[in-house]
Amino acid sequence: MKKFLFLILFSIGLAACADNYSNTSYSNYDIGAQGSVQMGRIVQMLPIKTTGSDGIGTATGAVAGAAAGSMLGGNTAINIIGGVGGALLGGMLGSATESAITSTNAFEFIIQKTNGSYVSLVQTNELGLRPGDNVWITTANGVTRIRSRVTTYY
Repeated sequence: MKKFLFLILFSIGLAACADNYSNTSYSNYDIGAQGSVQMGRIVQMLPIKTTGSDGIGTATGAVAGAAAGSMLGGNTAINIIGGVGGALLGGMLGSATESAITSTNAFEFIIQKTNGSYVSLVQTNELGLRPGDNVWITTANGVTRIRSRVTTYY
């Protein structure tokens, strides 16, 4: 029961580490940052799925699995085998969990700027943007986003 509870708490803790990939969420570092703004029109949207990261989940899962596996009991050899096996299984489970949590559905937007050039941008679409929409293309702190030019957001 303790191992099951530990795995649940581990998964919750890993989920708390997941990045927020929302187009309308900004970090504290974005406050007061000046950026550039251009105008354009969405020409095409392609649905995509981003792949998640697999760093901290693998390491945390391996440590947790090793700790759990080494408690199998018996003799020292069984504990060592259990620890190694637990580390391998925990690492794979942690990696898969982190990747699933940090993956997201998004769109690749093809945008024609008012100067006639085209740009491609990948972002989420909680704003409901569509081909034909006029958009602001904003870039600040190395992050580019698009917003509708006709809708006010509060």
